[in-house]
Amino acid sequence: MFLSSQHTLTNKPVRIVSLVPSITVLLHTLELEKETIGITKFCIHPNDWYYNKIRVGGTKNIDIHKLTSLNPDLIIANKEENVQDQIESLANDFPVLLTDVNNLVQALEMIEMVGKITKRTPQASVICNRIKVGFQQLTLTLQNKTPIPAAYLIWKSPYITIGRDNFIHDMMIHAGFSNVFDKQTRYPEVTVQDIRQSTCKVLLLSSEPYPFKQADIDELNALLTDVQILLVNGEMFSWYGSLLLEAPSYFEQLMHKIQPYATNK
Repeated sequence: MFLSSQHTLTNKPVRIVSLVPSITVLLHTLELEKETIGITKFCIHPNDWYYNKIRVGGTKNIDIHKLTSLNPDLIIANKEENVQDQIESLANDFPVLLTDVNNLVQALEMIEMVGKITKRTPQASVICNRIKVGFQQLTLTLQNKTPIPAAYLIWKSPYITIGRDNFIHDMMIHAGFSNVFDKQTRYPEVTVQDIRQSTCKVLLLSSEPYPFKQADIDELNALLTDVQILLVNGEMFSWYGSLLLEAPSYFEQLMHKIQPYATNK
């Protein structure tokens, strides 16, 4: 995480553009409604911001001209979600905070950093403490359970899963799963045969970026007869801002649905 070296902040930012949906939610939680002037078309939360804020394109296809016209004094981007060339171009003219979040620890560090830069340090600390408590309680709840071998799909045609070096993998571990594809990195393509030949007991179908539906469960049930298949809320596994406040409770509820697969240590 760093602010572009060409431009530095000397005062509290009052014209913020968020290019990261999960960080947009964080800015809302930090009560930065007046200061946040631009978001992406994928920043669907909060609902009123989606309709009332200026949308500057997608996370991978930023409308540079529109964003520049807003004359922001802070742009918040993400190494994975945004395109490097576009962010480097923007950093020539504006202060850019480039985040890189691959696990819960880094997510908490990011929240603290955003709080510090936006002069919301006390509020950010409260959010982080609440998140920590929630995950500590989740850990206690799951401490006598054996991690459930699982795979997590984010795309179809081809099927794409999760390797070991990203935020979703870390959330899977916190949620009580072991990732059967943790020998791979990034977002590898897999086949039904790969899943069948793994130790997978639970297959998680994400609501995003590909919107898996019940029809996908029906299709895969016929091919993976020994695997429990569930639709899951992708935001709980991949949005690393203040939505993490809701994640522990969601993971605990999810684990109840697949408890027959868990065994005591």
